[in-house]
Amino acid sequence: MSGEKLPSQRQLRVGELVRHALSAFLSRDEILDPDLDGAFITVPEVRMTPDLKLAKVYVMPLGGQKVDVVVDALNRNQKFIRGQVAPKLDLKYAPQFRFYADETFDEAGRIDQLLRSDHVAQDLDHEDQDDDIQDH
Repeated sequence: MSGEKLPSQRQLRVGELVRHALSAFLSRDEILDPDLDGAFITVPEVRMTPDLKLAKVYVMPLGGQKVDVVVDALNRNQKFIRGQVAPKLDLKYAPQFRFYADETFDEAGRIDQLLRSDHVAQDLDHEDQDDDIQDH
């Protein structure tokens, strides 16, 4: 870790509350923006700042299509989204939303690709041989 503090239980709890509320709202397709027409958007994660005033919302359109277009459209409409979602949160302050592309899918793909690489497979085969030698 690069000195970054782990989120508190409260940040995690509020982040999950915001994630559920945003997921429900986005599934209703109420935002009048041509860039969001027909877009099915998942919200895998919401990270709250320690003061709970900013929600970093990570999103991914189904199929990973037009990610940048969708993220830009959500950020353009964040005031409307906040106005619709905040009353359902029952928080002292309504957090502002900042939308980002969720890159964990890409990261998982890169890790999977690395694990399947010849170099890693060679190391794993070598470890198996070492285990066989120790078993005798």
